[in-house]
Amino acid sequence: MNHAYIVGTFDVAELAFLLFLGFFIALVFYLNKESRREGYPLEDEQTGKIHPGSLFDTGKKTFRLPNGRGTYVPEDVPRDDINVPAVQAFNAAGAPWVPTGNPMKDGMGPAAWANRAKYPDLTYDGRPRIVPIANSHELVVSPEDPQLIGWPVVAADGVTVGKVSDIWVDQAEHIIRYLEVETNSGKKVLAPMMVAVVHGNGLLDALLPIVDDKPKFVEIDAITSAQFEDVPSLETPGIITRYEEDRVQAYYGGGYLYATPERAEPWL
Repeated sequence: MNHAYIVGTFDVAELAFLLFLGFFIALVFYLNKESRREGYPLEDEQTGKIHPGSLFDTGKKTFRLPNGRGTYVPEDVPRDDINVPAVQAFNAAGAPWVPTGNPMKDGMGPAAWANRAKYPDLTYDGRPRIVPIANSHELVVSPEDPQLIGWPVVAADGVTVGKVSDIWVDQAEHIIRYLEVETNSGKKVLAPMMVAVVHGNGLLDALLPIVDDKPKFVEIDAITSAQFEDVPSLETPGIITRYEEDRVQAYYGGGYLYATPERAEPWL
């Protein structure tokens, strides 16, 4: 008798093959179910109609939030509004949307934002991460660097829109995140440091400050002077939430395409 056989002609190699096949099929089902914990069921991008479920649909993913904020289930939040102030260039899924209103305020294209949580980003020990520099944990601007507060701010159209009234810093990264701009009308808005260019602070200024008298100002060419009045404002002074961060950065980011009619035109 051949000891390789288990029952009749059913041997160990055949058993190993069937076990591997069963494991592989189970693995495929498991991975497909896990990949559908977020973003499902699918929605039609033009009508918002919910597509029927499938064999691979499974339970929702739950995230445990830090700092005692409970849990978060992405699929339980309100769905995005598909009635955007725009029309599609042609009637087909994936066709580009052409704005019909103010795209920078309506969140079109590069000005789009996500409905993030309405509480501030926090440091590891639970403090607000991005705050005015005076409220930070002993952060200061180096004496060798421009202090910026009080410097005029020039917009994309060359108009002086106001002055820098404060600096907002990241207490975790130890960098400047925003400049607070007080416009000529008295409104205070934030501008991401990434869209600001500091003029009049070159090497010659540091070595020969008396000889080099170039004007010192901050240029923000993302938007025009008039558009500063529509920058999303903060609900609570001295605190910026994640939701507000996305709105502010999206507004300036959208300005590089929508601030002037010429920017939306092709280069060639």
